[in-house]
Amino acid sequence: MTKTEAKERIGKLRELIAKYRYEMHVLDNLSISEAALDSLKHELYKLEEQHPDLITKDSPTQRVAGKPAEGFKKVTHQVPMLSIEDVFSREEADAWLERMKKLEPRAHFDFFAEIKMDGLAVSLVYEDGHFVQGATRGDGRIGEDVTHNLRTIEAIPLILRKKIPGRVEIRGEVYLTKKQLEQINKKQKKEGGELYANPRNTAAGTIRQLDPSIVADRKLSFYGYSLITDLGTKTHAEAHKMIEELGIPQNPLNRHCRNLDEVEEMHAEIYKKRDKLAYWLDGVVVNVNDDRLFEALGVVGKTPRAMIAWKFPAEQGTTKVRDIEVSVGRTGVLTPVALLEAVQLQGTTVTHASLHNEDEIHRLGLKIGDTVIVEKAGDIIPKIIKVLPQLRTGHEKAFHVPKKCPMCGAVVERKEGEVAVMCTNRNCFAQQLAKMLHLVYAFDMRGLGEKIVEQLIQKGFVHEPADVFGLEPGDFLQLEGFAEVSANKLHKEIQDHREINLDRFINGLGMKHVGEETARDLAQSFGSIDKLRESTIEDLLAVEGIGDIVAESVIEWMKDKTNTKQLEDLLKVVHVRHVKRAAKGPFTGTSWVITGTLESMSRDEAKDKIRALGGDISESVSKKTSFVVVGDSPGSKFDKAQKLGVTVLEEKEFLKKIK
Repeated sequence: MTKTEAKERIGKLRELIAKYRYEMHVLDNLSISEAALDSLKHELYKLEEQHPDLITKDSPTQRVAGKPAEGFKKVTHQVPMLSIEDVFSREEADAWLERMKKLEPRAHFDFFAEIKMDGLAVSLVYEDGHFVQGATRGDGRIGEDVTHNLRTIEAIPLILRKKIPGRVEIRGEVYLTKKQLEQINKKQKKEGGELYANPRNTAAGTIRQLDPSIVADRKLSFYGYSLITDLGTKTHAEAHKMIEELGIPQNPLNRHCRNLDEVEEMHAEIYKKRDKLAYWLDGVVVNVNDDRLFEALGVVGKTPRAMIAWKFPAEQGTTKVRDIEVSVGRTGVLTPVALLEAVQLQGTTVTHASLHNEDEIHRLGLKIGDTVIVEKAGDIIPKIIKVLPQLRTGHEKAFHVPKKCPMCGAVVERKEGEVAVMCTNRNCFAQQLAKMLHLVYAFDMRGLGEKIVEQLIQKGFVHEPADVFGLEPGDFLQLEGFAEVSANKLHKEIQDHREINLDRFINGLGMKHVGEETARDLAQSFGSIDKLRESTIEDLLAVEGIGDIVAESVIEWMKDKTNTKQLEDLLKVVHVRHVKRAAKGPFTGTSWVITGTLESMSRDEAKDKIRALGGDISESVSKKTSFVVVGDSPGSKFDKAQKLGVTVLEEKEFLKKIK
């Protein structure tokens, strides 16, 4: 990026960040996620770091927040409430430490690490041990006097346990527990009000209520994290101990760390257990433990050098769309795929995002070259959720779906009333490859990946799914990378799958709109492939969870002569195990969603246990969902369950139910 391009990008980032910071700090109504805003701020910080001469006093990196909200008396902080630099990796944390070592080469560095609560920072002032004033951060210098509201929080003592003469200032975080937000939403739902999704905004909005009784009813919580007054402590760890002795609650997960290795271990530990904690959090704040060293390192802009916020891997981030390519699926559908500049989400590097269809691109208003917000929640495929047109340079290009298949050159068509654009060539290589891979994955054949299947098709060894079972070890020896042992091993793996459960077989056929769960429902309802082939649209509609679109798709697939031949050929080489209709049980009539990683069993095992007890499995959360089982890293399904008021079960609660 040239200096001119950097200057233009910095200007646009500052304008956009200023807009979102106003939404967040003044309106309490941020229109994007905090993770996406963090990503924009991080990009700006890095650009200014590369071009320090472009830093201006009014840059978002040089001030803490927007203007304080109207309606409360203003309070001037004797010591500014500063912001914290974000880092997202061990490499960035190491770079932070190296910068400090250059300034203080003889110093010994140890750290105190704190849980970064997702709440609202406030200042508490005590005079002669009595709580006299509470204020929000505001713009870092001037906050809002919310003393009466903070007095309603039981975690904040009105009188310190130790009577210290004069003024004592302590800072910390006001937050909502998950359980309390759930209670607030139940009340909102009962009264016909809007449900809250963001714990920070809910806490901030509550603190700014003019009626303290509303604040008291919502039962906010508080953790202290900083002692501003000099009470003789020499380290951050000692300050935390002193705060606790004064009667201010401390997060028990905070700890002293001798080096960054221990900080990294704590970060990983908390990240793994974060979804089981009673509150929301988004990282770990790392402080240089020695107070003298902390002060000596000073402040750069409005950020202390001796402190960072080591954020957890974000579910959302910002990046640029380099190009849009088109893939061809097993049914011939052309799917546009965004090629992205690499962005770290949920601990993985994301470079692609499905755009589904042309209508979705129009809905987003997306152009090639746009800056976008990308989301990857839990194990969900990355997707673009928002375009940031304010960052356009004028060089962006519109995307148009090709009129010919990019793989075979055949004409494409879009049927009336449908969003999908289809390749009209049934012998298209891309469709052959996708169909073959779909069967391989549905049958769970290990080791038979895309590159191998591609070679098998190119050499003419396979033309349709049934051909896979006719392969011999010698066929694999003609492919790149195979020796006798690996060829025999893959041949055995394929032959071991000649006997297959009905649900896997139905899924492997690749019928449009029929995935793993729908295939299982069809298998349970019809019991055999013959009965499914003989079914009418009325029979299909009678199956729980099957609607018009799926029913018509199954009937259409079964009527097609090419599909019928492929099915007959498969049945000649594969034995399909019939299934008995599931018996009724204690879970009959309930719908379950499982999200995140379970410790005691795999998700497939958990699903089998639920089905054995009569319950139904769904892949999406709705108002009809009875229970959502939550493991580690549950993602957006957990959030949606809370928003809809669906009962959420942690793994221990789930195990009790199935026993």
